[in-house]
Amino acid sequence: MADPNSTRQIEGNRGPLSVPDSSLQPGQVLQSRYRILGIVGMGGMGAVYQARDLHFPTVPKLVAVKEMINMAQDQHLRESTMRNFERESEILATLSHPAIPQIYDFFSFGDRAYLVMEFIQGKDLEAILNSTDSFLPVEQVRQWAIEICDVLSYLHHHQPEPIVFRDMKPSNVMIDHHRRVRLIDFGIAKTFQMGQPGTMIGTDGYAAPEQYKGLASPAADIYALGATMHHLLTRRDPRLEPPFSFHKRPIREINPNVPETLAAIVMRALNYNPEDRFASAEAMKQALIASAGGSSFPMTVSPAAAQTPVPESVLYSEPYSTPRNNDLPQTPPYPPRDVGRSGEQITPLWAFQVEDAVRSSPLIHEGIVYVGAYDNNLWALDSQEGSLLWKFATDGGIGASPAVSGGMVFITSSDKALHAIDLRTGVRQWLFRTEGKLYSSPVAANGLVFFGSDDGKLYAVRPRGTSGREVWSYNAMTPIRSTPCVTETHVYFGTDTGEFYCVDMSGEMRWRFETRRRVMSSAIIRGDLIFVGSDDWYFYALDVNQGYPVWRFRTRGPVVSSPAADARNVYFGSADGFVYALEALTGREVWKYEVGEPVTSSPFVYGDAIYIGAVDGALYCLHAQSGELLWRFQSGGPIISSPRVEDDIVYVGSDDKHIYALQA
Repeated sequence: MADPNSTRQIEGNRGPLSVPDSSLQPGQVLQSRYRILGIVGMGGMGAVYQARDLHFPTVPKLVAVKEMINMAQDQHLRESTMRNFERESEILATLSHPAIPQIYDFFSFGDRAYLVMEFIQGKDLEAILNSTDSFLPVEQVRQWAIEICDVLSYLHHHQPEPIVFRDMKPSNVMIDHHRRVRLIDFGIAKTFQMGQPGTMIGTDGYAAPEQYKGLASPAADIYALGATMHHLLTRRDPRLEPPFSFHKRPIREINPNVPETLAAIVMRALNYNPEDRFASAEAMKQALIASAGGSSFPMTVSPAAAQTPVPESVLYSEPYSTPRNNDLPQTPPYPPRDVGRSGEQITPLWAFQVEDAVRSSPLIHEGIVYVGAYDNNLWALDSQEGSLLWKFATDGGIGASPAVSGGMVFITSSDKALHAIDLRTGVRQWLFRTEGKLYSSPVAANGLVFFGSDDGKLYAVRPRGTSGREVWSYNAMTPIRSTPCVTETHVYFGTDTGEFYCVDMSGEMRWRFETRRRVMSSAIIRGDLIFVGSDDWYFYALDVNQGYPVWRFRTRGPVVSSPAADARNVYFGSADGFVYALEALTGREVWKYEVGEPVTSSPFVYGDAIYIGAVDGALYCLHAQSGELLWRFQSGGPIISSPRVEDDIVYVGSDDKHIYALQA
C-alpha cells in the first residue's frame, strides 16, 4: 500500500482536494457493483466517494461510498475502530425518515471498510453560512430548525431504544437540491440508556455541558441544536468562544432581525441544566412553529437560568481565532481601573484605533509596529508615536501575526492566502494561495516561510522576488491553526485533531505525538525539551528528538496559550483562568496567578517580568519569579492578542479595536 502521507491533487465537489495516493481511483469497481466516479470529501480516517451502482445499467443511480481506513497500530484500537464504523451502518439500517440518508450496503476487506448510502446533492449549513458575509434569512433558519426538530424527535422515539445523535452542528446538516434538511454523519450516534456514562464525544462549542462528563441524552441534542441556531443567526462560531457563554452573546444585540420569541427559544435550548431546556424535540418544534405566527410560548425558566455558573470540573474554552463582529467601545475606557503596584494609574503612551477586533500579536521591526486585525487590514504604525504609516487590505479577517524577512512582511489571512508585502511601502509583492482559511501565523526561517492551513497542510514556501514557490507541503489531513516552531533541521506543529508533529526540512515526518484534543498552542524549544499546550487541559514537555512525554501538567481548562520561558521556568495561560509558572525541567508548579477569566493570550518574558492578556480585557504584568502582580491595564474588550515588548515598551491589541503602547 502507498505511503498514506503521499498525496495528490484532485477535483472534488467542493474544489481541489489533497488526498492520499492510496485512495480509490475513478473507474475502480468495489464488490463488482460500485464504480468510483470521484471523491467528494475527506475525513481523518478516509474519504467519501461518489459512485455509480452497476446493478442499474440503464439508470445512472448514484451512491455515496464512505471509506474507513483503519490505520491504528494497537490491535485493541483497531477492533474498536471497526466496531464503531459497523455501529454506524447498523444504526442507519434501522432508520426510515426523509431527513436520514438511506443505507444500501456495508462490506470490508483488509484494513478498509465501506458504507454505501444514498448520495445527497446539496450543501451543508456551514458551507452555506460561509458562502455569504451577511446574516442568513431568519425565517429560513427557523424552518431548518423545525425540520431538524422533526428528525431529532424521530430518533429520540426510536424503538426498541432511543438514539442520541450527539454531534448536531451546521456541517452535519445538509440542504439537498430539493431544499430539504438531511442529517448526515451518524458515526458517533448512540442508543440512549438512562444514566449510563461513556466517553466524551461531540464537537466542542456545540456539545452540551453533560457530554463533557460522558453523559448524552436527548436533551444534549436539543442543546446542540440551540448552539447551531445561535451560530446560524449570529455568525459567531461557538467553537471559537468561551464555553457555555451564549448568554454573553445576546442574539438580538448581534442580529436585530431576530424576533424576541425566536431568540428566547434558542436561549431556552441552551440552558446549562438539561431539565431547564425543552422537555423534548417535539416541544421545541411546536414552540418554533408558534413563534413563526408571532405567538409566544410558555417560558418555565427564567433567562437567568442560562447564566448558571459553570462548574470548573467541566469548564472548556475555545481559542479566539475568528472575528466576533460585536459592537465594542469606540474610545478606550482607561484609566480608572488601571493601576500599578503603588496605586499609580497606567496610561497608554498611545492608542491607535482600527476598524475591528485585534487578535494578531504585534511585530516590531526597525521602529515600525506591524499588526493584523479582523477589519482585513495589516497595519504599519510608527512605534514611538502610534501614527499610521500604511495599511494593506486582504480579502479576509487577520487573526495571525506577521513575520519579517528579506525586506518583506508576511501575513496570512482567512482569505486563504499568504501575502508578501514590502516593509516600507505596504505594496504587495506576491501572494500564495491555499485551499483553506489561514489562522496559523507565518514563520520566516532557513530561507523559507512556514505556515499551516485549514486545508490540512503545513506549507514551506520559498520567496523568490515577485513570487512565492512551494518547496514542499506536509498533509496532516486536518486543519492546522498552531504556528509552526522551526529550527535549522525540523518543524513542529499541532493540528485540530490533537496530533503534534515533527517533520524534517524535506517535509518527511520524524515523529508524532497524540494529545486528546486540538492543539492550538504553538510550541517552544528549550534544550532537549519542546513545550506545548493542548485543549485536553494538559501542558506537555516532550523529548524534542523522539516526541515522548518527559512530563505533563494538568490544568483545569484547555491550554490555547503558547508558552514562553526564561532560564528556569516556562510560563503559559489556561482557560481555567490562571497564569502558570512551571519548573522547565521537572514540570513542578512554581506559582500560579488567578485572573478569573480564560487566558488564551500568550506570555512575553522581558527582564524580571512577564506580560500576558486575558479575556477580562486586562493586560497583566507579573513578576516572573514570584507571580506577584506588578501592574494591570484594562482595555475595553478581551485581550486575545499576545503582547510584545521592545525597548521598554509593551505593544498589544484588544477586541476593543485598539492597538496599545504601554511603558514596560
